[in-house]
Amino acid sequence: MEFSEKLSDLRKKAGLSQEQLADRLGVTRQSVSKWESGAAMPELVKLIALSELFGVSVDYLVKDHMAEQEQASGNSSDTARLEQKLDALASDYRGSWGPYYRYTSKTRLLGLPLVSIRFGRDRHPSQNNLAVGIIAIGNFSVGVVSIGLISAGVFSLGMIAAGAMALGMVSIGWAAAGVSVVGVHAAGMAVSKLL
Repeated sequence: MEFSEKLSDLRKKAGLSQEQLADRLGVTRQSVSKWESGAAMPELVKLIALSELFGVSVDYLVKDHMAEQEQASGNSSDTARLEQKLDALASDYRGSWGPYYRYTSKTRLLGLPLVSIRFGRDRHPSQNNLAVGIIAIGNFSVGVVSIGLISAGVFSLGMIAAGAMALGMVSIGWAAAGVSVVGVHAAGMAVSKLL
């Protein structure tokens, strides 16, 4: 059974319409329709989400296609390596704390995305939760307008904020406000004024 047939069967058994499945995955109904017709395959992140939603393995979803390739090439070690890579990618996606949310606008200004949003449950900066753009929003963010737990930018808002205008628990900047503040024009509970 091909992936498209498996997806259609799993969706129907779960009592979901294409529209409902699309909403849960954050894609369009047309994408689900293309997957079920065999016109397209979902990206790895969506395959992982489908496997979690329906309680099946990614291996189950794509196995028949892989088995056909294996029979044609007569090489089962390639399949085993591919399965290991999928498992590693799946664990990276899930992370130790959970999934990530990422959005990067295609519109660019000065070589940077106009909007970059990155949220993850990691405790340290990584490509999954570091937003870099003109408008950057994420766990860790760098941009002209920057919002995040730790943020740096011209206009910066966060638990720890650094920038020309910074607002946060700990703020460093030309104009800074917060609980612990360092700046030329500073306001807060513990203030260090420069100049």
